[in-house]
Formats: sequence, C-alpha cells, structure tokens
Amino acid sequence: MNIPVVYEDDWLLVVNKPAGLLSVPTPKNEARTLTSILNQDAQERGLKYRLHPCHRLDRDTSGLIIYAKGKSIEKKMADAFRGRSVQKKYIAFVHGKLAYPEGQISYPIEGKSALTKYKVVKEKSNYSVVEVYPATGRTNQIRIHFKNIQHPLVGEDKFVFRKDFALRFKRVCLHAGYLEFKHPQTGNIVAVEAPLSADMQKFLGDN
Repeated sequence: MNIPVVYEDDWLLVVNKPAGLLSVPTPKNEARTLTSILNQDAQERGLKYRLHPCHRLDRDTSGLIIYAKGKSIEKKMADAFRGRSVQKKYIAFVHGKLAYPEGQISYPIEGKSALTKYKVVKEKSNYSVVEVYPATGRTNQIRIHFKNIQHPLVGEDKFVFRKDFALRFKRVCLHAGYLEFKHPQTGNIVAVEAPLSADMQKFLGDN
C-alpha cells in the first residue's frame, strides 16, 4: 500500500494512515497492519531499525500516527503522550447540531477520567463538522464522548445502532489531522498536518 509519509528524520516517522487499516494487531493477531507494512518496507530497503508506534488510531480512523525508529525513542514519545504534552486535533462529523459552538465533554471511561474539548466549525443540514481536541487518550474516547452527549459520530456502529440514523457512511467520520510535540531528541517543536481524507471530503461535498 502507498502510505503517505508526512514527516521523517533520523528518529521519527509520521505517516497518514488510511481508514480501514489496523495500527497494530488485535488479539486475533492479524498479519497485515500499518506497523507490519511499514516494517516490511523498511526491511526490503535494507534499513536496520524497527518502527514502533508511539500511539494508535482505530481501524476506521484516518490520519496521523507517529512511529519511533527504535525502542528508546518510542519510550520518550510514549512518556510525552502520557504527560499530555502532545497537542492533537481531530476532525469529526457528528449527527445533529450541538447546543454550544464550543465546549468540553468530561465523562469517565472505564473508571478513568477523560476530557474532550471541541469547537464546531461548520453546521450542515443534519450534521456538524467539529474540531476535536482530546486532552486525555482513552480508548475510543472521542466516539464515546460524542455518543454520551447524544451527538454520535456519523458512521458510528459500535456505540449506537446505525439503523437509528438516516445519515450513513461506510466508516466512522473521524480524522486525526494535526499533531504538535517537542522532539524527544532535538528538542525542536514539530507540527504535522494531514488533509481531510478523500472519502470524508466527498461526503462533505455530497451532504
């Protein structure tokens, strides 16, 4: 597969993950994941390092993922994510019109505190385009939080019944579009951006 590289240096690789591809294997131990594809490519090119994902995206979510070239850099980036020093911005399409143009959602997930901030950037006839800024990184956090405020993501079928909504999409409408962080080796600020995925752009134009 052609995986777009957004940023690369001697320590890190940032790619734009297509929707429909797992970041890493689930307990079912799938052979073909973004990580396996990237490492196979590196091996075929004779590169000596292994790539380690510093965070994950759901299978259905498109957008930016940071990979470390080696375990020591991975640990430093993982610490940065745990310390909430990585700025993240997602684009989501959510059902309906939100009561407030911006706000925050603070529902615990699996007994752990979770905070999501959002800003509405466009209102369509029966859905809204929202910039989402997760302050914490719980599994499925954005999807759960918008479901909790009765505005689930368009295409959501894990936490709501898809049949309950007239608006349909083949996947959940969520794209990881922006990351900003302090480079663990150089100390420089790295800011990377990935344009909205083609399928979400088409949906936006058609609806």
